[in-house]
Amino acid sequence: MQITLEKIIEALSFVIEPDLKKDIVALNLVSKIEVRNGVISFDLKISNPAMHNRKRMEEACEHQLKRFLGPDIKMEVTISAMGKAHERAPEHRSILPNVKHIIAVASGKGGVGKSTVASNLAAGLAMQGFKVGMVDADIYGPSVPAMFDVAMEKPTTIEVDGKEYIKPVESHGVKMLSIGFFSTPDQAVVWRGPMATKALTQLFKDAYWGELDFMIIDLPPGTGDVHLTMVQQVPLTGAVIVSTPQEIALVDVRKALGMFSLPEINVPILGLVENMAYFTPPELPNNKYYIFGEGGAKELAERMNINYLAEIPIIQSIREAGDVGRPAVLQETTPQAIAFKDLAAKVAEKVGLTAPEAV
Repeated sequence: MQITLEKIIEALSFVIEPDLKKDIVALNLVSKIEVRNGVISFDLKISNPAMHNRKRMEEACEHQLKRFLGPDIKMEVTISAMGKAHERAPEHRSILPNVKHIIAVASGKGGVGKSTVASNLAAGLAMQGFKVGMVDADIYGPSVPAMFDVAMEKPTTIEVDGKEYIKPVESHGVKMLSIGFFSTPDQAVVWRGPMATKALTQLFKDAYWGELDFMIIDLPPGTGDVHLTMVQQVPLTGAVIVSTPQEIALVDVRKALGMFSLPEINVPILGLVENMAYFTPPELPNNKYYIFGEGGAKELAERMNINYLAEIPIIQSIREAGDVGRPAVLQETTPQAIAFKDLAAKVAEKVGLTAPEAV
């Protein structure tokens, strides 16, 4: 039988990548196909590069080639790993394959308004017409449900292709899941690290998110076991770091930046957000009072050569908006809404997405 490129591709299209559950041809994992002296050679990328998995994939390729081209064919395949999760194309992920960009919002310490920034970033992106999801991974202090006025909601289930998934709660155009949905507002979540990370991973793997432009993850404050597990398992596009201007907060920001730059993590930093940057009293709209110091986060961003994404003022209505479950970015023309809209636009720009027509 004549060996043709078409027959080789047809044969390899029956080989399934075990982690991604699709054939290796459709996933574009096969390259450099050549036939020399009756020997078929090609390169193959796989999700799990462990030796036993390489052997299994090699045997599967050989089986299908012999089935289509005859038992006497000879094959040489060079198998390599796809790379780290955040470096892969969406279709090459086992987690959230239908999400274009996954953004972690982090802070070095608590109390800097990280969840407020994350919620307004998600709502701001949805206002621009993007399809947005959000996971509240702040497992010991979940606050996102309250910020979107869905604290009393309970996720339902949905059946897709014969399998049941968790259906996220939706508010202000943002699909969301939180550990807070699975406990009462006054119930403390007391979990050890492995149990916490397993529960969080289920919010990604066992939920039906559909196709999204952005997934925003509100990480717990600080740097710890939950952070390491999350950023290693979830294919992050990048991270946004939130800080306040004072030096004690900036010290912890450096720790967060250091965590994301660890070799085993190596997640790009999209930029730094300075929250509670200044206060402007309503009766003096042209005055800015830098209660916690002026420009500390901006100076740090310049010194460390990272983007300075936004300067968010201290305004009472931001707190009030969070308390009533309507993110401040929805207030349209106020200074805080404009600041959060600019933040959303800059994040979209950093990942190369153009906003569709706003809804």
